[in-house]
Amino acid sequence: MAERGEDGGWVGTTYAECLDRVRRIGQFLLEHGLSAERPLAILAENSTAHALMALGAQHAGIPSAAISPGYATLSSDFGKLKDIARQITPGMVFVDDGARFAAAVDQAFDADMPLVVKRNPPARAHVVAFESLLATKPGAAVDEAFAATGPDTVAKFLFTSGTTGSPKAVIQTQRMLCANAQMIANCYAFMKKEVPVIVDWAPWNHTASGNKVFNLVIYNGGTFYVDEGKPAPALIGKTIANLREISPSWYFNVPVGYEMLVQAMRQDATLRESFFRRLKLMMYAGAGMAQHTWDALNELSEMTLGRRVPLGTGMGSTETSPFATFCAAPQEKAGNIGVPAQGSVMKLVPYAGKYEMRVKGPHITPGYWRNPKLTAEAFDEEGFYRMGDALRFADPDDPHQGFFFDGRTAENFKLRTGTWVAVGKLRAQLVDQFAGLIGDAVIAGENRAELGALVVPAMPALRKLAADDALSDAEVLAHPTVRTALAARLADHQQQASGSATRIMRVMPLTEPLLFDKGEITEKGSVNQRAVLANRPHLVETLFGEGPEVIRA
Repeated sequence: MAERGEDGGWVGTTYAECLDRVRRIGQFLLEHGLSAERPLAILAENSTAHALMALGAQHAGIPSAAISPGYATLSSDFGKLKDIARQITPGMVFVDDGARFAAAVDQAFDADMPLVVKRNPPARAHVVAFESLLATKPGAAVDEAFAATGPDTVAKFLFTSGTTGSPKAVIQTQRMLCANAQMIANCYAFMKKEVPVIVDWAPWNHTASGNKVFNLVIYNGGTFYVDEGKPAPALIGKTIANLREISPSWYFNVPVGYEMLVQAMRQDATLRESFFRRLKLMMYAGAGMAQHTWDALNELSEMTLGRRVPLGTGMGSTETSPFATFCAAPQEKAGNIGVPAQGSVMKLVPYAGKYEMRVKGPHITPGYWRNPKLTAEAFDEEGFYRMGDALRFADPDDPHQGFFFDGRTAENFKLRTGTWVAVGKLRAQLVDQFAGLIGDAVIAGENRAELGALVVPAMPALRKLAADDALSDAEVLAHPTVRTALAARLADHQQQASGSATRIMRVMPLTEPLLFDKGEITEKGSVNQRAVLANRPHLVETLFGEGPEVIRA
């Protein structure tokens, strides 16, 4: 693993150094009485220290729980952080920045709980510097604890996003993580011949990177470069700088992140050549990819290498480790989630004219920590985990051709006419048809005569249309050229729609940021349809009114 040091250069940790430090950390945690009943809570951004703490706990059979830093920095009452602490009753907390997280730690965790700090230790009792922790001498205790771990040992807890209430602690066993690592290796077979080089920003408190990306590097003996950037205007520059220097062999990003990279690579040949130099596969997840982004990535790949680097996605969740399906076959269009991974069994259950996806296999969680009721509700009578996602066949006559995501079953609703609206598919189509002018959309219209959408404006693209850098965001959204362009895209969408359940009649740009603390958006930038509609009913009323904020074709 490598991360940027204080001087801006890469600071690396070898596998041998990692094992030595992991044993020291495991010994320290055991000496402080940590266990499955008193796990390690981690409140930190991605870093080598974060990785070592998690692996040290896992090595000794002690679960860790990486918690979203947003619950500490984007919240005023730390409500979700307190709920998490009540659920798992941690015995110790690790933070990378003591000053940044001091208020959250004081309010959400016991005052006498040991706190391990990488930098900026706060003025409180029981604070341990991370570097001094590494001076612990490993002994028989850590080796005995390691030997006692088995397939059903809890490796970690990962939390659901908490968009419909308190985050749920999803149990992650050693069996799940090991089985999933082998499923991934079966799919990404090129890693058997070429060890992976990864440049990754996605947070480890999410299953996508915390399980899949993190573990595929270790399982295949690769190198993980910690990218401190993010797909956001203020931070994408760090990602670009890292990718200009390090060429990944496998790359993951969310669609908005790829969109930003496409724009940068069109202007920066060094970035484009470095990015594609050793790349074997690109993966996207977290949201639907617009077709123009898909086409641009293929175009840039062909421009650089003379061929297309495979680009694909899959389906999974925190409860599935997450790797459950993946599309490795070449596609001309975005969206195919592929077929089940080896070892994963998928069942399709008819639901409102669609098929609900359910999954069984060694990679599936045994349930939610200390919550038997939720656990029982999550599985059907045959033991399949209910994903809550709807699918449709890519080719109804040939399941081998894969499937397309057809929305969350809980998101879909009916118009006043009784017609079902497939929200997930419609959102993806609308974003694609607006060709980079919006980043996402929330579909509204339940029990109404027509559909409308609250859209997340892509401000850099709209600001370029307005051609005036001095304008505020509100002035950009009110600019006649911008409104005309949005109305024209809406008209194009309407002409392509097949009926009332696929035709948006009105849109309204969101003028206030979506709130992470309210579950409206995740750290990866995915918008939660249900949370936005539940939190902002007044905007829905405005959308279906006759005010000047609403844009019609």
